[in-house]
Amino acid sequence: MASPQGLPGLVNDLYSDHHGWLLGWMRRRLGHGHHADDLAQDTFVRILSKRESVVVREPRAFLTLIAQRVLANHYRRQDIERAWLETLKAMPEEAVPSPEVQAIVLETLLDIAQRLDGLPRIVRRAFLLSQIDGLGHAAIAAELGVSVTTVKRHIVRAGQQCYFAQG
Repeated sequence: MASPQGLPGLVNDLYSDHHGWLLGWMRRRLGHGHHADDLAQDTFVRILSKRESVVVREPRAFLTLIAQRVLANHYRRQDIERAWLETLKAMPEEAVPSPEVQAIVLETLLDIAQRLDGLPRIVRRAFLLSQIDGLGHAAIAAELGVSVTTVKRHIVRAGQQCYFAQG
């Protein structure tokens, strides 16, 4: 489906021709329809938010690629939310932050995860051990089994990724 029309027209065509198929694809991946509708919609929203023009020759392959990314983000968000809730449960009651602060922390964690996306696992881990766990370079090196120089390089790389993802 190569489309000479603008992006909104392309999305309209994709939506009308393939929404039902994509919804079924999402339901099969999720094992239920609970989030499938939302994630199928998110797939089309992501296409609409693209800044560059898109030519689609294989609509279902194109939708599958975008939908896989949407699904990966969904699972990552679930994992982060679960870890945050476990952290809150482990806190003494008097130390639990207000619901507003909890929401801000969760959004910050999700933002950091998105900014670090695409980096090798060891680079992300070094950065998180430094920034969230507060470990020093030597402790991180021991934890990861790498040199202190490598830890410094990983932390700088992840920091740059966060900085440049911002703009």
